[in-house]
Amino acid sequence: MTTVMAELDELHALSLQGLEAAESGEALEEWYRATLGRKGTVQLQTRLVGQLAPEERPVFGRRINEIKQALEASYEERREQLRLAEMQAQMKAEALDVTLPGRRQWRGRLHPATSTLREIYRIWGDMGFQVYRSRDVETDEYNFELLNIPQHHPARDMWDTFHTTTPGVLLRTHTSPGQIHAMREYYPEPIRVILPGMCYRYEQVTARAEMQFHQVEGLAVGQNITMADLKGTLTAFARRMFGEERRVRFRANYFPFTEPSAEMDVECVLCGGTGCRVCKYTGWLEILGCGMVHPTVLRNGGYDPERHSGFAFGMGPERIAMLKYGIEDIRYFWANDLRFLEQF
Repeated sequence: MTTVMAELDELHALSLQGLEAAESGEALEEWYRATLGRKGTVQLQTRLVGQLAPEERPVFGRRINEIKQALEASYEERREQLRLAEMQAQMKAEALDVTLPGRRQWRGRLHPATSTLREIYRIWGDMGFQVYRSRDVETDEYNFELLNIPQHHPARDMWDTFHTTTPGVLLRTHTSPGQIHAMREYYPEPIRVILPGMCYRYEQVTARAEMQFHQVEGLAVGQNITMADLKGTLTAFARRMFGEERRVRFRANYFPFTEPSAEMDVECVLCGGTGCRVCKYTGWLEILGCGMVHPTVLRNGGYDPERHSGFAFGMGPERIAMLKYGIEDIRYFWANDLRFLEQF
């Protein structure tokens, strides 16, 4: 009996030495399996109870249970020590020097096309125009026929159209169909609206042309509206957008949904009108098309052209942004290149 108890005490001491030698979580778990596991050294000692006299067995049992409990407690203590040591080592490795300057937090910003659109909204809002939105998917009737562009009209060659698989349904080539929607909704009240939205044209993508682009249409309908109202309104817009000192001019043009029609130029913002490569040495940059609403379009919208008149205009926010900021390639707006976007 004395020999067996001495062996238990020796086992206890050796197990504690092995526990202290464990320097990592993996080594600690290996010690646990070898010492307190189902096939560990302490568990194997319990088999000796069969070799003892009946009166010695309770003493042996108590002693081996005391050793198991003591080793379990030592194991938990050692595991906590290793956990704290590992945490301290990690904190030391990841320590922050609070005296270092902080890292710059990158902030989002508006896309130049979006900021230009918002500026356009603000200017026209100050003039009493409200935003009216219409659908991107249109019918041939609204996109062409009600705008005085019937089937086989040569003006249809001005737009290369994305047609859908449904006959007569297409992606709008301009925001002008919104004029008909607005007039039919507001008739017989006077109208002052801008119609922003995306347009789609099946054409070659170049530095000056994209197959998708924003457009802002404008429409004013009422009584006694004249070409002078159109010129005065657009001149006020151009000076708000490009500067009070900027000169503007109107050139006669043709659009099937306005009569008379014109294009509006603004003095080149880069050369100040002296001539440069961007303005092709003319000193002028085109910014929009405009004109008096054609009587046929007024009639299709529900208004009597004998009593009502109106003007309309259309501009491209990307083009205005290109002129305002000196951007030479419209494809930059859709490339998502941070080198370009971070300049705004």
